[in-house]
Amino acid sequence: MALHSASQITTDADGRVELRDHSAIADSPHYNPELAPVPLERRTWSTYNFFALWMGMAHNIPSYTLAASLVALGMDWLQAFLTITLGNLIVLVPMLLNSHAGTKYGIPFPVFARAFYGIRGANLVALLRAFIACAWFGIQTWVGGKALHVIVGRLAGDGWVNAPVVLGQTSTLWLCFLGFWVVQMLIIWRGMEAIRRFENWTAPLVSIGFLVLLGYVAVKAGGFGPILSEPSKLGWGADFWKVFFPALMGMIAFWSTLSLNMPDFTRFGGSQRKQAVGQLLGLPTTMSFIAIVAILTTSGAVALYGEAIWDPAELASRFDSTAVVLVALVALVLATISANLAANVVSPSYDFSNAFPKKISFAVGGLITGVVGIVIQPWRLIADPTIYIFAWLGFYGGLLASVAGVFVAGYWILARTHLELPDLYLSGRGAYWFSAGWNWRAVVATVVGSVLAVGGAYGGPFPVDGLIPLLKPLYDYNWVVGLLGGLLVHLALAPRRENA
Repeated sequence: MALHSASQITTDADGRVELRDHSAIADSPHYNPELAPVPLERRTWSTYNFFALWMGMAHNIPSYTLAASLVALGMDWLQAFLTITLGNLIVLVPMLLNSHAGTKYGIPFPVFARAFYGIRGANLVALLRAFIACAWFGIQTWVGGKALHVIVGRLAGDGWVNAPVVLGQTSTLWLCFLGFWVVQMLIIWRGMEAIRRFENWTAPLVSIGFLVLLGYVAVKAGGFGPILSEPSKLGWGADFWKVFFPALMGMIAFWSTLSLNMPDFTRFGGSQRKQAVGQLLGLPTTMSFIAIVAILTTSGAVALYGEAIWDPAELASRFDSTAVVLVALVALVLATISANLAANVVSPSYDFSNAFPKKISFAVGGLITGVVGIVIQPWRLIADPTIYIFAWLGFYGGLLASVAGVFVAGYWILARTHLELPDLYLSGRGAYWFSAGWNWRAVVATVVGSVLAVGGAYGGPFPVDGLIPLLKPLYDYNWVVGLLGGLLVHLALAPRRENA
């Protein structure tokens, strides 16, 4: 074990770095215990822990609707499955590259961002990531509330389902949404340990719920034959490829948030091998499972009801068996809470805390996430599969891809994975203070990559000809364009002598 006496840094045999003495940085305005490097003795997550984390995050209602929406857009089961599987394999690459720093240095995503954007500039990308997580928190809460509404409706009768309409939705649906929100806020307020305990016993439940849905639909449809023979409305020609590439970008964007902030979790990794193997086993397998279940179930709904019902709560509401509805949706409700807390609360809580380390704790950051998640009106984002994939997922995927490009260029190519750990917390000095706490080069790279990726956004809330008509052709490939744009511009601007 090597020791750097000046800063009390130790390095273990696996290459993981530890800052043993925090006294030189503890008084910094950019330090608090939750943002501090994790000691080696607390980096205990195993391969299974990372696999289980992905099971908890991937198995939820929005993951189901993601795959089901491809069938709603006209794909057959095979086209939809190949699209979502390929998307997950692609996004796994930047995810593993960014995960490395979390395991090596024990730091969360916003602190990692300081190495490239500057101590203050990191707040730019951290808050961008945080607000996207807030929107996802709202989406998960909305779909969970809808499932709860169906459950109570089966028990309470038509009076509940046909309650007076308020702001475009029944008053009872609003009640379920707010109730679902309050339960999550209570868990968040109890801290990270409460989230972990909750996930330990709820994560597997979603598999039960989805399999019950699939089994019921398959029996009613007369087996899997009618489901698998349901033809593609797009074929394999030009109509398919027009949908395939933007849909693929949407599949990648679904987890592009986690591709940035996985250091929030890998900082607890027992080794680089454990976190990498755990994620390799976890993300592709769990998402492929949920994808094939969703695709087959939605295809079965087409065979049964003549339409692709991509919302599992709405699909279940049409079932005759109350017992099936209750078993399926209770499992989905609990598992959605589990996934929401892991995927959409941990990151923004750290991100908001990074903006005001001395004033915002993890719990307060979680409450901010919950409030913003309502204000952003998630029911509008998920109302239509076209807006959901092409506008919402595609647009923010391009933005975050440019950040991922800066990270990959800065950490792997320029810094060669070497960071000055204490300097990540210093104010007014150190390797990452740059100019008044900002690295303008990384900011410019992010802006250029983002404009190239999403400047041509079209469809849904965007102009038919694109925001910038000249860039419209690039929008169908937004994630790839953003990643390459951010990476190449950062390499072109950043001197190799800087660790940024």
